[in-house]
Amino acid sequence: MNDALIFVDNGFFKLVKKEFEDKTGKKKKFLQTFRNICKKEKLNLKHLFFYTAPPYQSEIPVEKEKNLMKNYRYLLAILKHKKWITVREGRCQRLKIDGKYKYAQKGVDILISIDLMEVQNKFPNIKELILIACDSDFVPLIQNIMSKDIKVILYTYFERKRDSPFSRYNELLQVCTKWVKLNESYFEDSEGENNKKRKNEIQNAG
Repeated sequence: MNDALIFVDNGFFKLVKKEFEDKTGKKKKFLQTFRNICKKEKLNLKHLFFYTAPPYQSEIPVEKEKNLMKNYRYLLAILKHKKWITVREGRCQRLKIDGKYKYAQKGVDILISIDLMEVQNKFPNIKELILIACDSDFVPLIQNIMSKDIKVILYTYFERKRDSPFSRYNELLQVCTKWVKLNESYFEDSEGENNKKRKNEIQNAG
């Protein structure tokens, strides 16, 4: 089984995760998702690069902002404790558009690009990467990586409906070695389900 690296744009990934949670009314797995993806690809997860940004904070944070920051710090504490995960942080920008506030990550794409460019130097034996993202700005970089005989597998999500936050970027889909559309099954705890089935079989046999 070959080793692989996963690069996750969390700004995009958490939107997809929330989409499935809203549709099913159930919380979805987090780290298990990345293990599931590698299992589907028959790859060993060597290292996970996780790109995110702290939630916006006003000069005097309101209660909601405080809670968001508390949860964010809790998540980062868990991730940074794991040696097989590298966390990179950008920043959050708030813009007022048509009288409504919009929030966006800034600096994250640059961090992803820097790490992707360093793959061959830092991980010379890696020949397969998994990118969880949707930004077509990565196209030239992906082409450069693939020219060095490294496969790039894109995991993404899109919808064909009006006002959807998920757009399809054909150029990004076409440039990768292969692409896979995320679905609910990637967020499930398959190992946990298998353990439950085995437990039920044992109980029924008794």
